[in-house]
Amino acid sequence: MPLTFTIREDGFACVLAGREVLRSAPYAPAFAIARGAPSVEMVRGNFAISDAPTDRVELGFARPEGEDLLLSASDGSEPMLRLSLQHDALTVTTLTPGFDRVWVDLAANADEHIWGGGEQMSYLNLSGRRFPIWTSEPGVGRDKSTELTRLMDQNGMAGGDYWWTNYPQPTFLTSTLWACHLGSSAYSVLDFTDAARHRIEVWEGAFTLEFFSADDLPTLVGALSSRFGRQPALPDWAIGGAIVGLKEGEASFARLEKIIEAGAQVSGLWCEDWIGIRQTSFGRRLFWDWSWNEPRYPDLPARIAALAEKGIRFLGYVNPYLANDGKQYAEAEALGYLALQQDSDAVYLVDFGEFDCGVVDFTNPAAMDWFAERVIGKEMLDFGLSGWMADFGEYLPVDLRLHDGSDPMLMHNRWPVLWAEANARAVASRGKTGEAVFFMRAGFSGVQAHCPLLWAGDQSVDFTRHDGINTVITAALSAGLVGNAYSHSDVGGYTSLHGNVRTADLIMRWCELGAFSPVMRSHEGNRPDDNLQIDSSPELLNAFASMSRVHKALAPYVRHLSDEAVVTGLPVQRPLFLHYFDPALFCVQDQYLCGADMLVAPIVEADATQREVILPGDTPWRHLWTGEDFAPGTHTIAAPYGEPPVFFLPDSKFAPLFATIRESK
Repeated sequence: MPLTFTIREDGFACVLAGREVLRSAPYAPAFAIARGAPSVEMVRGNFAISDAPTDRVELGFARPEGEDLLLSASDGSEPMLRLSLQHDALTVTTLTPGFDRVWVDLAANADEHIWGGGEQMSYLNLSGRRFPIWTSEPGVGRDKSTELTRLMDQNGMAGGDYWWTNYPQPTFLTSTLWACHLGSSAYSVLDFTDAARHRIEVWEGAFTLEFFSADDLPTLVGALSSRFGRQPALPDWAIGGAIVGLKEGEASFARLEKIIEAGAQVSGLWCEDWIGIRQTSFGRRLFWDWSWNEPRYPDLPARIAALAEKGIRFLGYVNPYLANDGKQYAEAEALGYLALQQDSDAVYLVDFGEFDCGVVDFTNPAAMDWFAERVIGKEMLDFGLSGWMADFGEYLPVDLRLHDGSDPMLMHNRWPVLWAEANARAVASRGKTGEAVFFMRAGFSGVQAHCPLLWAGDQSVDFTRHDGINTVITAALSAGLVGNAYSHSDVGGYTSLHGNVRTADLIMRWCELGAFSPVMRSHEGNRPDDNLQIDSSPELLNAFASMSRVHKALAPYVRHLSDEAVVTGLPVQRPLFLHYFDPALFCVQDQYLCGADMLVAPIVEADATQREVILPGDTPWRHLWTGEDFAPGTHTIAAPYGEPPVFFLPDSKFAPLFATIRESK
């Protein structure tokens, strides 16, 4: 049934499939508007955003006009807001010039639980908190009580907080089996701090609210996946072994050989430094000019061909910015493909930390075509790359001038989607959709239709609550509920600052988590020389090799889940409550279902040798490593290195495969 208005003596309601999703009355208005006065400061992708709205008006009185409703501040006064319905969408339009802030209160139940919000790192259950929707750096530390976050806040506002994310999305699902999506790219806030309502704050005067409902959660998740677009199935090579991340130039190949000799199952070599290195105080970064750096990687075409003969793909790196000391910057500037300053025709330069870059203006169709063909197509795909990290996308400033004249405040959140589209267009132009794989950290509504694989971003190299290994589980589960079937992370973590470095414990536990992710990929981090690597010791190398073999052994099941995702929209990694709809499970975010038949409870605490595991449902679960059956409930499970708590359903058609995995390691 479509969304409908129900007019009452004391106001009106919006009803979806017999359920009130919005109710408004003069004594409790569901809508308010104001004039905004925003303040936005950006330092290297970190944002401080505030507002000082004026002339706020609550609109508690409604009268029909045709099939629409007009809202006003008092009975008989001039209408200030129009509501229109089209199937399951509510269109909201302010009628008074200058009013560009809207607050909408949706109906809530006191015991309702909320999920979604894009890729959230800290909380899977959004209830009780507010979540600003603005793509940005996620922050380092992300916990105002820690010394690391305090130090990073002093250095360019970079500490972050629980809602900071590369990939926000104004979409949420409720435990009463309906969902809402805000159809606006403006800065917005999903506010669940009041159990009596779900408030949406929008910094735009015209937008839509789309509503979805279903009889069960898998169907609701599938409907959202259909709305935003489904990813193609992952290719066999991407799931059939580990992708080893090395960035030591020519020496990377010798290191790879030793990793393979240690028994690792390797499907790809990822050398993000294939375009050269720029050393900064942050660490070993890359030279942002997207073509082969021959001095660092001599004879790379021959190397790529030799790897291909062994069944190993070569992957690289690209992002949507061009360093102003590179050749492609000069080319793009001459063609007029870079975003400009507002008050002149000079190129707008963005500070990325000790070097400046131009922004390729994807609102110019010719600029997007140029980047897709000239850069990704010719310099990468034609060169022999099978995949790459499509990094960044969150940095669009709000004070530049875009080709199409659009407001950067409205384009900022859309930028990752345009960036994903440029990559997908290049892949499609070579007939490699579903074969070449790029992975992104940045996103927003609609990125699902273009980006084949997420990665969880730049976690700190530790076990901390808001920025460590555990956050990648929350990221995968939250993103999966809004249409992203595949997620993975940097094995070992990435960000090492202020003396925070990897431990052997962390690397071995991250290898385990990577093995039970759709894609297993290692990373050397921002300061490789200061940190342990997967090949720093025989112990670490053996751990990585063992888990890579487990990952490869699991490939037939991941293939099944990937094919299933194409048909149903269900993600590979799923919260327990997706198949076991029990309120006791609604906040569980440190373990997950891998498909419907396997349960994974990674070790995400330092020096832990056991952990509590929740086994849902009403039938036994079989321990992957010992074959012992456990009844549903909570159990303390031993977890020596190489044997994270993993269980499967004994009656699964994949049970014979699962039973062989312990031999593979």
